[in-house]
Amino acid sequence: MPDTVRAKYWIETAFPLEQAAAALAGEQSCGTFVRVPGETDALRARHQAQVVRLTELDAVDAPSLPGAGRPKGAAHYRRAELEIAFPFDNIGVNLPTLLATVAGNLFELREFSGLRLLDLELPDAYAACPGPQFGIAGTRRLAGVFERPLIGTIVKPSVGLSPEQTAALVRELGEAGIDFIKDDELLANPPHSPLSERVPAVMREIRALADRAGKQVIFAFNVSDEPEAMLRHHDLVAEHQGTCVMVSLHHVGLAGVMQLRRHSQLPIHGHRNGWGIYSRSPAIGIEYAAMQKIWRLAGIDHLHVNGLQNKFCESDDSVVRSIEACLKPMFGDDRALPVVSSGQWGGQAPETFRRTQTVDLMYLAGGGMMAHPGGPAAGCRALQQAWEAAVSGIALDEYARTHGELRQSLEKFAPRSAP
Repeated sequence: MPDTVRAKYWIETAFPLEQAAAALAGEQSCGTFVRVPGETDALRARHQAQVVRLTELDAVDAPSLPGAGRPKGAAHYRRAELEIAFPFDNIGVNLPTLLATVAGNLFELREFSGLRLLDLELPDAYAACPGPQFGIAGTRRLAGVFERPLIGTIVKPSVGLSPEQTAALVRELGEAGIDFIKDDELLANPPHSPLSERVPAVMREIRALADRAGKQVIFAFNVSDEPEAMLRHHDLVAEHQGTCVMVSLHHVGLAGVMQLRRHSQLPIHGHRNGWGIYSRSPAIGIEYAAMQKIWRLAGIDHLHVNGLQNKFCESDDSVVRSIEACLKPMFGDDRALPVVSSGQWGGQAPETFRRTQTVDLMYLAGGGMMAHPGGPAAGCRALQQAWEAAVSGIALDEYARTHGELRQSLEKFAPRSAP
């Protein structure tokens, strides 16, 4: 079926499966609850979404979500995987409309007591989208880091540090050989640390470090704001020779991200805070495998994927799927660098490498670096050592015998590393 957008869903319904699937296809293309003038057979043939596949899975006695309809006499709520083909001609290369089509009003249809977008398959026309400007290869060139993960951290405390205090922390971490530092998503352009002061202060330290050691630390400044303000913030970072900006994806919105990408000369670090709204319930929402494609097409270079044995509710299997999804090309080398973060310290490195078999990662630790007994610089070295051991296939406790920072990290964090 050429020139279609394929969307795969998990559904739950008390209605006959074929009837529920047809309702979704009609609602999200040329139909509504009743046939209307102008909805000719010829129009429907061109613009009606089509059910491509419907595979029944199982059934439950109670609905997963409130408000769903239940036909008289229905005894169970049946579950299935559903694949719908939407005519490309309905959408065009228009990411907001694509998202409205595959993840719009369908979540509110009374036919469904559960509905989740699992994945998307897009026609070649979407290769015209901007995509990542730097991606994995470009970010590695900027950092000067190859054949291992980029090791990084988040400025902690999340809020409250002055620009000068932030710069001092950057100096300490930079001298330890860190690759990447970013603002917390809660810190953007507040009165206590405005970007107009924070950017110059931080970049003075990064330039001085580069002059001394020849290494350019990447710092992702959080420029999340209204669209025009984000562009001004980006220009401030570029003016001071900064090499990365960060946005809170779900809060600046798809159109805001796209406007920033069109303007940007720098890698865009995409933070997915708020993702639990879309993903936490298995009965409704969007799988990351689908959503990360939208953000990559919009031009995000780095994408947060959570981390193994994380502090949130996401399973390790889900995190691994997210990492694999970011690394799977769509149209050429348009991969995004997965950002592994959330309750990380060196202890998760061996399992992360074992499960993913890749070093194309950015591995961030906040408390797992900052709270190291030897201080943040020692915490940075401990993470580097953990990944050296993981990639070499050496047990952490064995490697720690000759690497003091890792040994201290194991002593402090290992008792709390269980999922």
